[in-house]
Amino acid sequence: MKKLFLFLILAGLSCSAFAKTIVLYHTSDTHGFYYPKNNRGGFAALSALVQKEKYPYLLLDSGDFANGTIEAKNSKGLTSVRLMNAAGYQAVTVGNHEFDFGDEGLAPMFAEADFAVLAANLLEAETDTYPKNVRPYQIFDVDGVKVAVIGLANRTPTKPTKKYKFTKPLAALENALARAEKEGAAVAVVLVHDSYGDYQNGSLPYMGDIGKKFSGRVQVVLGGHAHKIFQNKRVGGVLYAESGKYAESVTRVSVELDDKTGKFKKAWSKLIPLDVKKTGSDKRVADLAESFRTPGVDAVLGHAKETLSNKSRGAEKDSPLDNWITDLGRASAGADLYIHNTGGTRTSMEKGPVTKRDLIDIFPFDDTVVMREVFGRQLRAFIKNGLLPWNKYAYSGVKIIYSRTRDGKVRNLKIWVNGQPLENNRMYRVATNSFIARQKIFADAPKPDAGNATVYGLIEEALKQGRVRAPDTGRIVQK
Repeated sequence: MKKLFLFLILAGLSCSAFAKTIVLYHTSDTHGFYYPKNNRGGFAALSALVQKEKYPYLLLDSGDFANGTIEAKNSKGLTSVRLMNAAGYQAVTVGNHEFDFGDEGLAPMFAEADFAVLAANLLEAETDTYPKNVRPYQIFDVDGVKVAVIGLANRTPTKPTKKYKFTKPLAALENALARAEKEGAAVAVVLVHDSYGDYQNGSLPYMGDIGKKFSGRVQVVLGGHAHKIFQNKRVGGVLYAESGKYAESVTRVSVELDDKTGKFKKAWSKLIPLDVKKTGSDKRVADLAESFRTPGVDAVLGHAKETLSNKSRGAEKDSPLDNWITDLGRASAGADLYIHNTGGTRTSMEKGPVTKRDLIDIFPFDDTVVMREVFGRQLRAFIKNGLLPWNKYAYSGVKIIYSRTRDGKVRNLKIWVNGQPLENNRMYRVATNSFIARQKIFADAPKPDAGNATVYGLIEEALKQGRVRAPDTGRIVQK
């Protein structure tokens, strides 16, 4: 019996001896959040963590690093790139917010990068070639293992682009992957600025098609964009993972290969919160981040007597903070209703003193308040399309009740505007922000004057005047 037990132990050791492990660290949607908050997050904590890794690793990001805080905004993304250089990133892909500074903002950021900027589906519009300092993929030698990292950019830039164009992601992936395979890649990793969650809810089928159509050729898909956390999801045997937002956490992917044949065996992931008390802090990176800190933005502008959360709860799909912002916009414009994109509200407003930095963290964009006149039938279609599982829009002056079928489709949709049922043939004065106004429903609509207010300006003015209160939720209810 003892001999059998010893044999089993030796057999297990023998098997493990033929396994090689490499590691992928992944972030996404860091949005210029350089500093820890309540001892959580930041690039210095990330750098300290990865330096403790015992296996060879790559540090990767799925985009939206350029903008989202005052430091990132004022430097047009350059401070983000410099901190990512210091933290040791090796490759990133391109998110929609990399376009926040227009077409001319991309080149300086990419020229500053010590890491590979990967976007197989992003081309110069005039030449059909990859932009300078952008490539479709990069092969890294990780302890003798050839790892191909392929990038897929988000195709909905925050500002219209004339200089660049986006090709079909699956075709771009096939082309890049075929080239990488010819170069002997043993592992293929896709960095994409789209979310597994959008495959789950049916709004972005191509995300699932990566796993289905490239099973056995792609081993890992690392996504982002939705600010969600996914770990150890599988499509066609391909591992999918996402890491949340704001450098609060990092995903660690373990990739195991046969040490004898060099072939991929398996991969699995786990999320690691960037708790500074546990990770420590890289002083070199922390000092660099501090050198970028903008003076004067930590002064208190006003006080919130209660927390205004940007999260919805249960059957009510609206949040207090989003509702407050929409009420400010509607009152400013004198409109029938106001529409706000919930993705633009980055974080909650916490009870207590509120600084300019806090406000910029909540809404870091320059969007103006605009007015459009649209028919009720157009509004109905717009509202229905926005009822994704996490609710894409917030409204003032609108009440929505709906249910879903088992396959996720919206049914029994009822809409009221200012207490009255929505009328298909009535023209409504709709206020919204300049970002949403680019959508087709509003592009050719009549444009009454809404003044010259900015969304951020309305929020700051209300805070200074002490007009911060949490409106009731229940404007959007799923039965």
